[in-house]
Amino acid sequence: MPSPLVTTLVRFKKLHDDATLPKTMTAGSAGMDLYAYLPDRMIHLEPGAWKLIPCGFAMAMEPGFEAQVRPRSGLASKKGVTVLNAPGTIDADYRGQVGVVLINHSSVKVSISHQERIAQMVINTLPRVRVKEMDALDDTERGEGGFGSTGESA
Repeated sequence: MPSPLVTTLVRFKKLHDDATLPKTMTAGSAGMDLYAYLPDRMIHLEPGAWKLIPCGFAMAMEPGFEAQVRPRSGLASKKGVTVLNAPGTIDADYRGQVGVVLINHSSVKVSISHQERIAQMVINTLPRVRVKEMDALDDTERGEGGFGSTGESA
């Protein structure tokens, strides 16, 4: 049985009249596309370079939610550009302009233009976590093994 849908209100404020607010492109889209706000210029990213790209809006979420900024597969596959700190996190209490740190992983200079779709944003619920310090932790089959300890192939 599918889990029940969680509904929340996310409020957006345009910081510029011509900014584009996030939007889903299809009814089944998990994320909302984010658009570059670059009205006076185009940004050029040299190979290996990264830059914070403004989106032209601020937002407010209810407590217990976060927004994750994730790469767009089309931008990655067509231009070799992705989100540097993927996924980036926007906290529920942040009220500044939303921006996306893009990095050019291609071998050529890439241009990003005004209103170009540069990332996607997914809203998630967050559990409230309690922290408890312990003298010991329970044993598991894996134990302290990490970073490839379970093998590299199936």
